[in-house]
Order: sequence, then structure tokens, then C-alpha cells
Amino acid sequence: MEVLKTLLQQMFYVLIFPGFLFCFIFGLFLSGIDRKMVARMQRRIGPPITQSFYDFFKLVGKDHIIPRKASKKAFLLAPVFGLISIVIISLFIPIFGFTFQESTADIIVILYLITIPALSLVFGGSSSGSAYASIGISREMVTMLSYELPLVMILLSIGKKAGAAINGNVTFSLADIGKYQSLYGIIISKWALIPAAIAFLLIIPAEVGTVPFDAAEAETEICEGPLVEYSGLYLGIYKLTQAVKMFIMGSLFLALFFGGSGFSNIFLNIILMIIGVIITIVISVSFVRSILGRLKVEQTLKFFWTVPTALSAISLILVYLKY
Repeated sequence: MEVLKTLLQQMFYVLIFPGFLFCFIFGLFLSGIDRKMVARMQRRIGPPITQSFYDFFKLVGKDHIIPRKASKKAFLLAPVFGLISIVIISLFIPIFGFTFQESTADIIVILYLITIPALSLVFGGSSSGSAYASIGISREMVTMLSYELPLVMILLSIGKKAGAAINGNVTFSLADIGKYQSLYGIIISKWALIPAAIAFLLIIPAEVGTVPFDAAEAETEICEGPLVEYSGLYLGIYKLTQAVKMFIMGSLFLALFFGGSGFSNIFLNIILMIIGVIITIVISVSFVRSILGRLKVEQTLKFFWTVPTALSAISLILVYLKY
């Protein structure tokens, strides 16, 4: 009986909350808020917040076409693997102290899983046999490689700061990071890690694939790049993955820099998390893409290997110097 209860609980976590259904609803809702905020910042009315739901279900209802030269299995499975990987991450991110899937090295797991959507875009595009897709693939790989280094240094800085206080070593557990913040205050209040927080906010648009770091899918240049041959349900899955990734990056930022103890009620913590994610995405994604244009891929590489890398390196050095 206890085994069945545990199994049902795990299924609920995976399929309902914080898994697929919650990620699906809140991810598309967050995408709608982003589109609305960008329109308002540019003095336009913009679409309704529910427009992302309409767009997704419209794509699901359309036929999907498989190119004659495509590798069929890779072409169809790539978007599915990308969505599954990003939904799994939601199980590891605590909601102000409440952890669904605790691990001693969940940051390492997240670091691997968070790259799979970008890799699925690469595999899906390469399997389509399109020349436009091949250009987008090369741009996607350069973008991914450019922000991975500062992201790793950010996670290492936080892990060192929290681990030194908790067990004397570097920790890769979000639960330990949350415990540190409940005991010593939120990490964003530690001045040595403020540069890391700024660097993380700069990385979010690149991880999500929005302006100004959307050279891989530039519609006006290479016709959506890796997605040029996708249509119907599978194009909808890619768009859904992007929306869910926006939510995941926002909630990961909260867990890393504003984690620790929240309210004693899980429902109040969920509301607090939703508000926090919305504010994070508006600042890091909506505001940025409302005022900037698309960067060239070499400009993206130069930017991430200078500004975010320098900021994350400053935090890493200060943490190891015990500031």
C-alpha cells in the first residue's frame, strides 16, 4: 500500500504538479504575459495573454509535414525529447523549501538537462535536410557554447558559498542552497554574489532563445532556421518547450538567489513563486527584447565571453576569497 501511494505521488509530481500540466499552463501563460508586456513597452496593444494557448492548439490541429530528405525518426523524436527534459527539471527545483525530488547533486542534473532542448533543436534541424536549418544549427551551437561557461561559474560560486557554510565543501544540492538561505539570508543579499545574479539574468534570454540572442531562429534571415521544416504538432512542441524553459529559468533564478524558507503554506509559496517568476521574466526577457534588436552570432559570443563571464568570474573569485 505504501509503495502504491509513493508511486501515485510520483505520478502526480510528474504529470500534474510541478510537472507537465503545471509547466504547460504556466509556461504558455508566462509567454502571453511576455508578449503583452513587450507590446505595452513599445506602445502597442498587443495580443491577449491567452494568445499563446490559441497559437499552440492551432498548431496542434494543423497537419505536420515531414520533408522527403528528412531522417523521419530523429525529425519526430527530437522535439519530444526536448520537452521531456525541460519538464523533468521542474521536479528538482524547490518552491521556497518544499522539494519534490531531492538529490545531492541536482544542480549537475539540471545543468545537463537544460542543454537537451538546445541539442534537440540541433538534432531536429540537422535531420530535416534543409540548408536554412544547417545555418541555424551552427548559430545555435555557438550561442549554447557562449553562455555555458558563465552559467557553470555562477552555479559553482553559489555552491561554494552555500557549501562552505553547510558542510565545508562545495555543494551541488538545491536543498542545501535553500537551507543556507534560510539560515543566513537570501543569496542575492550577499554582495559577492550580486555580479553572479546579474550574469544569470543576462543568460536567461539566451537560454530561452529570445531577442537579442535569437540568431539561430532569425525569421527574417533564415526562415526560423532549425524549425524551417517543422509544422503542426511538432512545431507546437518546440514552441511549448521554449515557453516552459522560460518558466524553468525564472524559477531556477528564484531558487538560487531568493530560496530558503517562505510561508508555511505550500499554496502561498506557489503564488509567491509565480509572482517572482513573472517579475524575473519581465525584467530579464520582456524589457530586454523590447528595446534591443537581434545580435549577430559573433556579437553574442563576444558578449557572453566578456560581460557575463567577467561578472561570474568576479563572484567566483570573491567567494573563494571568503568575502
